[in-house]
Amino acid sequence: MGQAVTGAPPVDGRKLVVRGVSKCFPGRRGSAGIEALGHVDLEVAEGELVSLVGTSGCGKSTLLRIVAGLEQATSGQVFVDGEIVVGPGPDRGMVFQGHSLFPWLTVAGNIAFGLELAGWPRSRRTSRVADLLDIMDLAEHRARLPRELSGGMRQRVAIARALAPEPDLLLLDEPFGALDAQTRLAMHEFLRQVWQRTGATILLVTHDVDEAVYLSQRVYVMQTRPGRIVEEVALPFGIGLGPAVKRTPMFLDVRDEIHDLLLSAPRVAAR
Repeated sequence: MGQAVTGAPPVDGRKLVVRGVSKCFPGRRGSAGIEALGHVDLEVAEGELVSLVGTSGCGKSTLLRIVAGLEQATSGQVFVDGEIVVGPGPDRGMVFQGHSLFPWLTVAGNIAFGLELAGWPRSRRTSRVADLLDIMDLAEHRARLPRELSGGMRQRVAIARALAPEPDLLLLDEPFGALDAQTRLAMHEFLRQVWQRTGATILLVTHDVDEAVYLSQRVYVMQTRPGRIVEEVALPFGIGLGPAVKRTPMFLDVRDEIHDLLLSAPRVAAR
């Protein structure tokens, strides 16, 4: 959860602030530890969709887990709405590459699960689930079990479940990585629509440069040894063009710039 502290950044439109975050994992049997992250700084504004892109092993998922409160930083701090993150909390929703749905619950039941735990009254839960089923285009599938859904539909349910308690920040960790190419492209359009309809603040971790450039307003590029931000790339085009933007010289130039940054990075085994 978040905890107010002296010296926390002001609430000035910055939903997420990461300051000087480092993470070291201890070595085994006396061997040297692994410095996974080294003094990472980044910010995400209210209502912004920002991507964190990097090769496997650069520490981007570790950083996301620290933001989620699932890992503790060795040093540095994370703030959401000016409050320091000290553990998991309802102000942050997270979606992993695997959907992690409860197989015995229906679509509607999965979406409502966290609301029941949080003590939302039945009428409010019913209304919130109905809204999300509509936004996610899942209303006709509300009574189905996860095994009866396609991979893309399961991820839509997972995103709906994460959005249900109205978190301040939605964290997406390679959410489309396990999908086939066509479903992945369809999910890109779906995520853009959800973002526009809900006004959610989103931090997306991905290794797919085209995905990052297409979906985001800004992209942070990570390199490793240790994991660090080497470039912040502001996207010079808006979201109105849709898939056609991928054929523009501007899109291709930005994509190539990020690819060049990633290719210049040293490679290590993924953790």
